Amino acid sequence: MSKVKKKVAVFPGSFDPITTGHVDLIERALILCDEIIVAVGVNTAKKYLFPLEQRIKWLEKVFENEPRIKVDHFEKLTAHYCKRIGADFLVRGLRNASDFDYEKTISQLNSILGEGLETIFLISRPEYSHISSSIVREIIKGGGTAEAFLPEQIKIHPNE
Repeated sequence: MSKVKKKVAVFPGSFDPITTGHVDLIERALILCDEIIVAVGVNTAKKYLFPLEQRIKWLEKVFENEPRIKVDHFEKLTAHYCKRIGADFLVRGLRNASDFDYEKTISQLNSILGEGLETIFLISRPEYSHISSSIVREIIKGGGTAEAFLPEQIKIHPNE
């Protein structure tokens, strides 16, 4: 009798910071997968608002009660990371047509580089489609309160 392979997906991102939109997508993707690895991609050429250690702590706190969600980080190509850990799926959220055009191209490249790596696209719910980490960062940098866009476990005070 053959053993059924566990369906492992990676939800990659910078999570600088994680938003309620991210959380919604990850929780919705759980019905499709046995395990989701929320993986913080590290790009040494990019300047982040929050350090990697803080972003990982936030992710661990947000998903601490869900044993099927793991938190990790990686450098270099997402497809190579997925292959290294044995993930066959990527999960990506789509807020609008621009996201689709960009993500479609990336998914096609990941399929080649990841030797068949499949991308699962989930459409953002309307109440989250306007939220992005970059907009939340701008609110925080401008001294505003971003609580409405962050998971309840995450507290960021302006000018932190």
